[in-house]
Amino acid sequence: MPRPSESTPLIGVIPPYVLDRLAQHTDARISMPAVKTLIIDQQQRSLRDMAERPPRATLAPNATPTAAGKPQRAVHDAHNGTTLPGTLVRAEGRPNSGDVAVDEAYAHLGATYKLFWNVYHRHSIDGHGLPLVGTVHYGEDYDNAFWNGAQMVFGDGDGEIFNRFTVAVDIIGHELTHGVIDAEAALLYQGQSGALNESLCDVFGALVKQYALGQSAREADWLVGVGLFTEKVNARALRSMSEPGSAYDDPVLGKDPQPAHMRDYADTPRDNGGVHINSGIPNRAFFLAATSLDGPAWKGAGQVWYDTLCDKRLRHDAQFKDFAALTATVAAERHGPAVHQAVQQAWAAVGVLP
Repeated sequence: MPRPSESTPLIGVIPPYVLDRLAQHTDARISMPAVKTLIIDQQQRSLRDMAERPPRATLAPNATPTAAGKPQRAVHDAHNGTTLPGTLVRAEGRPNSGDVAVDEAYAHLGATYKLFWNVYHRHSIDGHGLPLVGTVHYGEDYDNAFWNGAQMVFGDGDGEIFNRFTVAVDIIGHELTHGVIDAEAALLYQGQSGALNESLCDVFGALVKQYALGQSAREADWLVGVGLFTEKVNARALRSMSEPGSAYDDPVLGKDPQPAHMRDYADTPRDNGGVHINSGIPNRAFFLAATSLDGPAWKGAGQVWYDTLCDKRLRHDAQFKDFAALTATVAAERHGPAVHQAVQQAWAAVGVLP
């Protein structure tokens, strides 16, 4: 059960500072979608603040809870409106719909379930078989995707800067992991605990992608959100876990601001205290730990990070050093000296542990 904490805000995958920059652009094809996205995001935050719990989206008629090991997916179409969940298009077990966004959402929800069940024996994101519900074609040129506490929501992008938000499996894995965090550590979405929240979502989003592709840690690209930007943008991805700060450098978008080491930690009031910025530091620590060990990242380092997330010793206001120390403790207690050494050295390399 989650520990008591302030309610988790609506969390979109695109940081607000990126949308703020785009909203100021002189080209209306770029600025207007960003402005509309910021307005919708604020409306959704207000709705979530007023609601103790977002309403459950509807499943297929006569749907019943599934046994552990089987997901229950339902993908809806908002028809470019903002009423959720929209029209049910594809329910669990149904064939391809022919709508690429619907079918990508369905497949990527399944890939996320598969990682958490097959590797960590977790029955959906709450551990109790929560239906995985998604809505596509949300809003007009909506430049974001978010988890609202009950379901996933995906925009189509503006076609200038962003493609459709169902394109990247790790984005869906990232957003659903916010639900796992809600159910386990309830990490406060502010400052370092908020950056840990974002980093954990990148970690498990990356693991969803690597598990789906059957990649080892050393084979993976460690890029989050490949394909999210259009070819007009000078960007490899939304974030790089191996080289934070190198994902994009574009005249319209700006430069990726993520630091890779504590000496460059961004002390800022923006973005809930830099949650999308400073997450680069624990991201790189995970990359270093995972690639220093043989085999896939979802074992070794991934198992340590998952065990730590579920450990009742993890406080909801944990700072980087608290989380790092607990990963080292968990590694020593459950995973042996080689894994412990890899974890300890990774956190030391980014300046979190001595």
